[in-house]
Amino acid sequence: MKKLLITLALLFGTLTAANAQFGIIGGWTMAKSPSTVGDLFPKNANLFHAGVAYKFDLGPFFTLQPALVYQGKATYVDQSSSLYSRSNFLELELGAQVGIDLLALRPYFLFEPFIGYDLGALNRLNGEVNQVLNEAKNKFEGGFGVGGGIELVNHIQISVQWFMNFGKLFNGNKLNNTDWSRLANLNNYQGVKITLGLFF
Repeated sequence: MKKLLITLALLFGTLTAANAQFGIIGGWTMAKSPSTVGDLFPKNANLFHAGVAYKFDLGPFFTLQPALVYQGKATYVDQSSSLYSRSNFLELELGAQVGIDLLALRPYFLFEPFIGYDLGALNRLNGEVNQVLNEAKNKFEGGFGVGGGIELVNHIQISVQWFMNFGKLFNGNKLNNTDWSRLANLNNYQGVKITLGLFF
């Protein structure tokens, strides 16, 4: 236990001594379920994300950027768009960036694993909220994103990434013996994010 505390203290001291910046991030998210189930062909839905981040420059090529983000993800589940499934996640992201500092700008590649919890599912059927689907929605998520970006004068970031959630959109056990049991086969969200970050 003592060794663990010493290790954590050294790690915290190293990160604190590093070039660290607090930031505000936000942007556009396009997501959908990538599955096709019978006559259901999910389509993209556009939402937003916003949160705070902390950027640690750990050497000339590597940057660690954890973030806490409100993230909306949704999909239109049928062709007529009468069934709309939305999740409002609170996500913890652990972004890792590899790039080259060219003084005025820093292009980078990023890899971003994340976990999240759905603060409130919203599933609409013909304009009405469907309680069965709300209760069956998987609350926890996990996944990753990959992409790239540019940092300008060490304070402004613009990035684009493709992301994928693991698992299914709904808990199949909770949809058994309901009119919506086929939705248990829908995979969780995937899509594209464009993010702007301001660091101080």
